Amino acid sequence: MTDRSQPQLASLSEKPLIEMQQIVKTFVNAAGEFTALRGIDLTLNEGEFVAIIGKSGSGKSTLLNMLTGIDHPSTGKVIVKGVDVYAMSESKRSLWRGRNLGIVFQFFQLLPMLNLLENVMLPMDYVGMYGIDERPKKAMELLRMVGLEEHAQKLPRAVSTGQQQSAAIARALSTDAPIIVADEPTGNLDSRSASHIIDLFDELSSRGKTIVMVTHDPSMTKRTSRTVVISDGILVNETIAQALPLLSQALMKELSEKVEKIHFQPSETILRSKESVEKFFMIAKGKVDIILQGRRKEDLVISQLSANDFFGEIELIRGGKSIASVRAAADEPVELLAISREDFGWLMKESPLTEKAIGNIVQKRLEEKKQADRRKKRKLLGR
Repeated sequence: MTDRSQPQLASLSEKPLIEMQQIVKTFVNAAGEFTALRGIDLTLNEGEFVAIIGKSGSGKSTLLNMLTGIDHPSTGKVIVKGVDVYAMSESKRSLWRGRNLGIVFQFFQLLPMLNLLENVMLPMDYVGMYGIDERPKKAMELLRMVGLEEHAQKLPRAVSTGQQQSAAIARALSTDAPIIVADEPTGNLDSRSASHIIDLFDELSSRGKTIVMVTHDPSMTKRTSRTVVISDGILVNETIAQALPLLSQALMKELSEKVEKIHFQPSETILRSKESVEKFFMIAKGKVDIILQGRRKEDLVISQLSANDFFGEIELIRGGKSIASVRAAADEPVELLAISREDFGWLMKESPLTEKAIGNIVQKRLEEKKQADRRKKRKLLGR
């Protein structure tokens, strides 16, 4: 029943799945122009569970509308697995969206005159997916998956808000779309219902679905594999958002403009022991080894840091020189984001919560260093 002449999503074996290239969206009204998105570049891969967070008016829902093809960018491209979404006609884009995107709306958007089973079947009817006799069975399987099998014949008003949202998720899955897009899916739910929805998304992500969820609630990001922060139509650097999550979005945005990108080849030395440290480093890509050197110049790797970890904070907070050597891991290059001692001091002053959190990490790492020194001493005495 599928119309093969329409654009199809390519195999999920290739990456990236979604590319947003220099997306600008400007709205024009009687009051003048307002730019909601300012040159967005964003790449999403297969199987990611991504949270897009930002304050009200930051541009997160507009960004979602660019991805779904519901609204047009003023400039820029949205490419989903090789398909240029905005190169299609409106009718082709609508059918493409029905087959490749499952959309979960904040206010559910279930048709009130149809029961839950019929609501879930509706997208199948629209895109001509499955045989007519097969659709009720498929819809019932989806309702069973979200725990609503017993409520299949009920109208939306006869079930709770959490159950309505679960039904909306079942409907979003009805065409087996590889991408699920959700706009504030937990915004109107109690904590228990919200947790259930996130459990469902987590399970879908583990099955290879790509989940893109807009939320205003930062606590939701604890369950996602990736967090994208948008502020005033600009994406905040993701490494900063992950490494320093207690910063305000305004500080994240400001810090994004201060960082310097530095690259190191595999096994290249980044810092030497007893060397002066003048920068705070965050790991954007790759891994680094923290090393103590023995008397016979045998290296002891005491820890390995990876993407979104940081180092250099001990020396900047406590003064003195590097307590260990740091080098890029042997298997891949490393990309670091660095800020000066002065900017690090400014950041700690502006964000007391971040200062406290980093202080706790300093204490933990110093204790790990002491334990490593003891191990090294015992090893030398054993010889």
